[in-house]
Amino acid sequence: MKKIKKIACIGAGYVGGPTMSVIAQKNVDVEVTVVDLNVARIAAWNDGDLNHLPVYEPGLDDVIKEARGRNLFFSTDVDKAIKEADMIFISVNTPTKTYGKGKGQAADLKFIELCARQIAAVATSDKIVVEKSTLPVRTAEALKSILDNTGNGVNFDILSNPEFLAEGTAVSDLHNPDRVLIGGEDAEAIEALVQVYEAWVPRERILTTNLWSSELSKLVANAFLAQRVSSINAISELCEVTGANVDEVARAIGQDSRIGSKFLKASVGFGGSCFQKDILNLVYIARSYNLTAVADYWEQVISLNDHQKSRFAEKIIQTMYNTVNGKQIAFLGWAFKKDTNDTRESAAIYVADHLLDEEATVIIYDPKVSAEQIYKDLDYLGTRSAEDNRRLVKVVESHHDAVKGAHAIAILTEWDEFKGYDWQQIKNGMKKPSFVFDGRKILNKKQLVNLGFDYYSIGE
Repeated sequence: MKKIKKIACIGAGYVGGPTMSVIAQKNVDVEVTVVDLNVARIAAWNDGDLNHLPVYEPGLDDVIKEARGRNLFFSTDVDKAIKEADMIFISVNTPTKTYGKGKGQAADLKFIELCARQIAAVATSDKIVVEKSTLPVRTAEALKSILDNTGNGVNFDILSNPEFLAEGTAVSDLHNPDRVLIGGEDAEAIEALVQVYEAWVPRERILTTNLWSSELSKLVANAFLAQRVSSINAISELCEVTGANVDEVARAIGQDSRIGSKFLKASVGFGGSCFQKDILNLVYIARSYNLTAVADYWEQVISLNDHQKSRFAEKIIQTMYNTVNGKQIAFLGWAFKKDTNDTRESAAIYVADHLLDEEATVIIYDPKVSAEQIYKDLDYLGTRSAEDNRRLVKVVESHHDAVKGAHAIAILTEWDEFKGYDWQQIKNGMKKPSFVFDGRKILNKKQLVNLGFDYYSIGE
């Protein structure tokens, strides 16, 4: 039985950084090296000030403090890490393609292929290669082909070990996972990875499957969760026109043990790096096998999510007398959810874009997202010039600066701190009438109405 002594992880992002940190924390006799070509990112992981880590996750700083320099290392020397490792995790980005066949749906596997080619070129001893990135089904086949045909007669075993982390709770998810999924064909390679996780995860929570089931399970898990969000959001619109209350409906159906209460919170829509990307991937795979009905079904989950974001923006415009031109709208929150600085596919981006088309002035405050990132997100859409984005959008350092003199406030992220603000003081400093659009349903409606706000929340 092969005992793993050295692990390398290619990719120091949201998955690779936290996952490898916890593996190092729990396996003190295994040396874990996380490598990335992004020099600034590696420098941030090595920064003495743990507030400067490139990924914000509650509890991550404590894990880093314990393991870094002991058996956890961050480096830009990719070749050295590959050469020395017994096991290599591939945790690079697999964005949706923006070009060619499958544009807008298929996963772009160019980074995965580059990793495989680099591993094959550098490796001089047998390796276990673990897919950690979210990948379409049968990617392992392509990996194996590249490794076997370009390698130096080295034996490679491929495993699929998808992550099921929720950003904002990634460290507790890693410390206490519902399940760890390992797919592979070689029993010894599977067992080697099982032993790494067994350092802290009970054996009965470690599931082993064939490679294809493991690769597909990741896409399906995210698709099912996203589907629940879109389902309750579809009902939220029905609630608004019938006089029902979506929170009451969600509570009533969530009590049914067959349905359960999780992911039934109506909102301005889901974001993040996974849900949309993974469903689009599922749609593309289904279409490539001519499963049209399957593809259409899952595509509708995305359509409804897009509809919810534009509906929220339209509601703001209609409520404010059908014009927001020159009006100041304060955004509280830009991250796609609380307790993370990740903004990928955040609802805030698309709601802002819609309002900016109407020449609104948008003032943004988020406790963890930088101004640089916010402008980057808006510029990436390519809807208007970078100059116009900077003319119409202002990013501020405190909620006071965002709400002062505002015509309306829109809550786009469910940060806990927003609930504790002095809303009377906020009202005093706003234009009248003072509008609040609660896209995350976190504020006390009764309290805000009593203070004299015009309050709108989804599904009521």
